[in-house]
Amino acid sequence: MTHQIADRRDIDFVLYEQFRIQEICQYEKYEDFNKKMFDMIISEARKLAIKEILPTFAESDKIGATFDKGKVHVPECFKKPYKLFVEGEWTAMTADPELGGQGLPAMIATAASEYLSGANYAFGLYGFEGHAAGRMIEVFGTKLQKELFLKKMYTGEWGGTMDLTEPGAGSDVGALTTTAVKNDDGTYSITGNKIFITSGEQDLTDNIIHPVLARIEGAPAGTKGISLFIVPKIWVNEDGSLGDDNDIVCTGIEEKMGIHGSATCALTYGSKGKCRGLLLGEENKGMKVMFQMMNDARLMVAAIGLNCAAASYGHSLGYARERFQGRALENALDQNAPQVNIIKHPDVRRMLLWMKAHVEAMRSMIYYGISLVEKEELATDEKDRAYHKGLLDFLTPILKAYCTDRGVEVCSEGLQVFGGYGYTKDFPVEQLLRDARIAPIYEGTNGIQAMDLLARKLGMKKGQVFMDLAGEITKTINQAREVPALGEMANNLESSLNRLTEVAQHIGLTAMSEKFKIAFAHACPFLDVMGDVVAAWMLLWRASIAVGPLAKLTKEKTGADLAAFLEKNKHAAFYQGQLTTAQYFIQSILPVTNGKMDAIKAMDSAVVDMPELSFGT
Repeated sequence: MTHQIADRRDIDFVLYEQFRIQEICQYEKYEDFNKKMFDMIISEARKLAIKEILPTFAESDKIGATFDKGKVHVPECFKKPYKLFVEGEWTAMTADPELGGQGLPAMIATAASEYLSGANYAFGLYGFEGHAAGRMIEVFGTKLQKELFLKKMYTGEWGGTMDLTEPGAGSDVGALTTTAVKNDDGTYSITGNKIFITSGEQDLTDNIIHPVLARIEGAPAGTKGISLFIVPKIWVNEDGSLGDDNDIVCTGIEEKMGIHGSATCALTYGSKGKCRGLLLGEENKGMKVMFQMMNDARLMVAAIGLNCAAASYGHSLGYARERFQGRALENALDQNAPQVNIIKHPDVRRMLLWMKAHVEAMRSMIYYGISLVEKEELATDEKDRAYHKGLLDFLTPILKAYCTDRGVEVCSEGLQVFGGYGYTKDFPVEQLLRDARIAPIYEGTNGIQAMDLLARKLGMKKGQVFMDLAGEITKTINQAREVPALGEMANNLESSLNRLTEVAQHIGLTAMSEKFKIAFAHACPFLDVMGDVVAAWMLLWRASIAVGPLAKLTKEKTGADLAAFLEKNKHAAFYQGQLTTAQYFIQSILPVTNGKMDAIKAMDSAVVDMPELSFGT
């Protein structure tokens, strides 16, 4: 069985029919592009992914990154694809061509990444992290810092990281102990330790640029006193040449559940007193700079959930069509009846449709988030820019948490489709499940995302941003209601949206009362139901687009004639699938979501009331 990555037909539908990315070419920034070029770029990304990156998927998992006397060796199978990755300018697709990028719209880069990262995201992390770290320097760096670092980070010649976590602090970044002392030449001496640093040490690039959070001597306690520093593995002289080793030592790598090819490092800075860094941005404003990267990274991590889920669904669908086992339900008692492929069994179809619905909803959700990035950047009116930024800020924790949680669940369901075979290494679904599991922990655990949604995002502009989102959903509901086939679905989504609005108001008020702990005990379930409603919106939106092309293709065919036609015509079957998938999610999953909303609104206090000793001894 060939490894599945992403469904190109569905990507094209989202790009060109749902979000109409081809219209972005009317803007001066993208006037040199057209749909044909976009198609070619995505096709080239897919070709590289399938031919060069995909073969590393199982091999790198088996071999893993290795550690020897402070050095990390990536799987040998990564060396050739990384060279091609860099030569093809895939490491910074949205960056300015003068800085080594392709100048692509973010949505096209996202589509290409579905293949490049989806083929083996343990590999992709080495290339994409340099761009993510470079973005902070592009936005907040001095002219000299940009000249020294940007192009080599964007082109993948140098790697990049994000150095936040410490052994005693974990997610409580304000408790870090890494220190910075200002030197006479304007540099800072850095001393401390970090853990869980992805790509913190590797042998793919000549240098690694570490953005390191540290506290300058005498700075305030907590996050208010944190600064961010550019700390190269090898010091970079002012003329751009490489200097001495910068006293950064990798003390070990983690033995992880998944993504074995990705090195997760423990780093020590300044053990010999010779580690230097450059201040990025202002003193004590490090968190402001870091959040530039964190928000971008959270969208990237959301895509990891999608990529793993899409691959698992592709494998499961292929297996269900190829695997013959059991008899058709109507022939269950007939010992002479032939075996059927398992996609004929109702429960397998249920699992596949559940997977399909979530994969397609997640794809649209992530691309919608990326479309807001584009709209904010291209807006000429400050009010429009603020509107799109508000929606993106509000949705970011939802996209990160919902897509990574559902990504793991889709991978788990995929393993179930395979049955006992899925639990073995003979098929890739068990690795996809292991690889996907880190995503709900990455870049702020999903519990932290839920607290962010409740504590910060829900009350943005006194709740106006939430109402703006509800207004966008309502637009789709009203459009869908004009189509008879979608009327009931539109009404049901509207009912869920109204209920969500009531729950949002209730949990928001509770969070500001003396019962705030009870509200935060329900923060994760609240984010989850928010995600379900947004997912239902995306699927209804898809269905409302699909209705027109489907009607033209089927030309009033009904009954047996329509069923036979859909078995033969892939285009019609695709559009029919959009309607049926939306129907399934809104009519079968959303009612469960409504029940969860009732539970949240009840604000049961058991989680807070439980005596600590009652959890067990």
